[in-house]
Amino acid sequence: MPSRDFKRTDRVAAELRRELGLLVHAAVRDHGLPSVSVSDVEITRDLDWATVWVTALMPEQGLPAVKALNGIGHEIRHALARGGMRMRRVPELRFKYDDSVDKGERIESLLREQTRDLAPPADDKQD
Repeated sequence: MPSRDFKRTDRVAAELRRELGLLVHAAVRDHGLPSVSVSDVEITRDLDWATVWVTALMPEQGLPAVKALNGIGHEIRHALARGGMRMRRVPELRFKYDDSVDKGERIESLLREQTRDLAPPADDKQD
């Protein structure tokens, strides 16, 4: 008998990520929020709370966008309940900023600078 690799919370989180991606995109457009996208969703074992991680195109606008999303979180939750989520109880939503992309870009730029400093200067052709 094959083992069950995915728990129910994993399946619910994946479905929430798909639905919330669409709803957050619509909320950004309708409420004039800074552009953000859903990067991940973590859900508690009892399915009462979902932490929604979002990233922003412009990092300085990430925290204001998260604050605004937390302000309209109840509207998004109701839209989930009315829409495609077939659950008895849709979890409460907590939006948080995912700075992993920003950290990755910073590390990449530091590595680029480091390799540029270590590279030997390009000399003209030597005969």
